[in-house]
Amino acid sequence: MTLIQKLTEDAKACERKARVALPECEAAKTLQAARRVADDGIGIPVLVSPADVIRATAEEAGIDLAGMEIVDTSDADALEELASRFMDAGKPRTLSAKGIRRKLKNPMWWAMVMEELGDVDCTFCGHVNTTGDVLMCAQMTIGLAEGVDVPSILALVETPGFEGPEGGVICFTDCGLNPEPNASELASIAISAADGVRSIIGWEPRVGFLSFSTKGSGAGQSVERVREALDLVHERRPDIAADGELQLDAAIDEAVAAKKVGGASEVAGRANVLVFPDLNSANIAVKLVQRFAKGAAYGHTLNGFAKPVADSSRGATVDEIVGDIAMLVLSTR
Repeated sequence: MTLIQKLTEDAKACERKARVALPECEAAKTLQAARRVADDGIGIPVLVSPADVIRATAEEAGIDLAGMEIVDTSDADALEELASRFMDAGKPRTLSAKGIRRKLKNPMWWAMVMEELGDVDCTFCGHVNTTGDVLMCAQMTIGLAEGVDVPSILALVETPGFEGPEGGVICFTDCGLNPEPNASELASIAISAADGVRSIIGWEPRVGFLSFSTKGSGAGQSVERVREALDLVHERRPDIAADGELQLDAAIDEAVAAKKVGGASEVAGRANVLVFPDLNSANIAVKLVQRFAKGAAYGHTLNGFAKPVADSSRGATVDEIVGDIAMLVLSTR
């Protein structure tokens, strides 16, 4: 069983079925994925778009909408009610009442406002909307989790023949959003990834901050930034096991860690979350694993937001969307 198959089975096994908002219903693969999510018991699809668009897409694609909830975003009265609830929820808002009413004409904004208000558990989008649009919407409706400066993306990387601290799977972060994070942002990325792997895959996270240096073997601005980020994680979240700076081999190989790391560490040699110092190194690492080791990387859940949101690749297949929705559902636990 592959990792994504296991995660899908885990999502099916959840006693409480998560309500998944799907706003991009002009795309046939949204409804194709929704049909499978409903039929397989992964979650409860909530289709958020103009009702005529949903029905037209379903008819053209031959999709049966039975068992799916439809939220008609062309309903002017419903828009007014949702906007009023959002503005009256007792939280500071960056948008005016007029502004949110204008934004709610976009189904993605409608879906995330529903999530912020507790009407759905998570929102899956991004194969129609751009990443920038998804991020802006999530930040202005749901907002970041406490103690987190930036959103980020983790990848669960599965590599044939790799035997690491958690078998053939390990977590890489940040793999998609922050080109050159400062120390505070790097700490946020680590905290979000730790919380993410705990909810999605059930690991007790052990966070290793990667570098070309291990515990002072090298020096430079990037090393200092990693050390500062580690101190911030210890300060903000002392419950998270984290260590650094560590070279890759010292992070995942206990024999190497024993030689390179002076003193005891509950992370060195056993890290299951690898925090890369920048997006350059993370992106290169993922592609090296994919191209040379025939590995696979899964995950479009946006870490760091107060509630779960996924930003799908615009080239994602229906199979990939279903797998990503299963991961998103697990993140609601």
